[in-house]
Amino acid sequence: MTARVPQPQDLEPIERASRDELQALQLQRLKWSLSHAYDNVAHYRKSFDEAGVHPSDLKSLSDLARFPLCGKKDLRDNYPFGMFAVPREKVLRIHASSGTTGKPTVVGYTKNDIDTWADLVARSIRASGGRPGDMIHVAYGYGLFTGGLGAHYGAERLGCTVIPMSGGQTEKQIQLIEDFRPDIIMVTPSYMLTLIEGMQRMGIDPASTSLKIGIFGAEPWTEAMRAEIEQRAGLDAVDIYGLSEVMGPGVANECIESKDGPVIWEDHFYPEIIDPDTGEVLPDGEEGELVFTSLSKEALPIIRYRTRDLTRLLPPTSRSMRRMAKITGRSDDMLIIRGVNMFPTQVEELIVRHGQLAPQYQLVVTREAHLDQVEVLVELRPELSLTGSGAIARQLEHEIKTYIGVTTTVSVLAPDSIERTLTGKARRVVDRRQK
Repeated sequence: MTARVPQPQDLEPIERASRDELQALQLQRLKWSLSHAYDNVAHYRKSFDEAGVHPSDLKSLSDLARFPLCGKKDLRDNYPFGMFAVPREKVLRIHASSGTTGKPTVVGYTKNDIDTWADLVARSIRASGGRPGDMIHVAYGYGLFTGGLGAHYGAERLGCTVIPMSGGQTEKQIQLIEDFRPDIIMVTPSYMLTLIEGMQRMGIDPASTSLKIGIFGAEPWTEAMRAEIEQRAGLDAVDIYGLSEVMGPGVANECIESKDGPVIWEDHFYPEIIDPDTGEVLPDGEEGELVFTSLSKEALPIIRYRTRDLTRLLPPTSRSMRRMAKITGRSDDMLIIRGVNMFPTQVEELIVRHGQLAPQYQLVVTREAHLDQVEVLVELRPELSLTGSGAIARQLEHEIKTYIGVTTTVSVLAPDSIERTLTGKARRVVDRRQK
């Protein structure tokens, strides 16, 4: 693995630029983006005015902290097109995020936005080890979700052959992987595990396929899950990051030669880390909530958008731009169980490193007599029987209590007992508490 490292001559000049060169470009683009938003979006004009700031107040990158934050609620309050900064007729494409409650958040793209997006996904695939002529199996969902079309256009921009499979139809996915022999797969990590399990059921060794690289995103995943996928599928597992409101996939991507966290493409997105409670900007290296400001988007400029993803900003390594650490959870998805903060990824770490359990799980939260209860549903590996599952459950309950501080009930189930999603996104938490 890691044989497909891009060479220096393959990189764009900005990927090798000095920090001073990068920050000069960021400041220039940030001034434009703030003015573009203020002049053309009523929401930003109102929020800037109420905060007592004007785009002309930005003299340095640090001045961005003076401007107000925005979030998913602002986009929903201006549904459907109130956040667009260009006439609707100039919008070439519309996507919408798959919100769990309320109206979706609508995003739009001009022709330049689509071109930039394709360029950045192409850059991301190249950072992952992809190259022109590779065949890429895209198993992200196509449609309003940005994953499928974002990956598709980027792969074509790089000069790759695209298999636009979309999600679901697991047996057909496996058949096409066997018959077409793609080099790369772009899919959620949880659905990759479903494909691995499906291959094993069909008598196929997942490590024997043509796949050399997996570009995984759309949901948080851990280093333990990376190791699990790489070992079972015999490929390099690389992390791609994005969200619809900021662009879609390709906001950041890991480099195959280092696999040390997604590199944020800082020439188009300016990152900050804030304290999720106070909004205070935190220094690089401290964990907090990730905030993005777009530097080049025309249709939907996004100013200090709260992603709710909890992570850290890390110094550059393989490229000139900063990296983000693995997402540890979301500030709005955090479970508070009897006063203890709990993230699904914490439980995932314990499950994946357990030799007898498959990396599929679900947390079911209920409330009994005013106290929250958590049931952890896990599956045995396919080759094992349920004999002795009680001891496995007790061991995992002990580890969760020891390492996370939450008392849980663990139910060890037979393989394929936990629901799988057609879109590939795993439903890790089922909250049955009455709101």
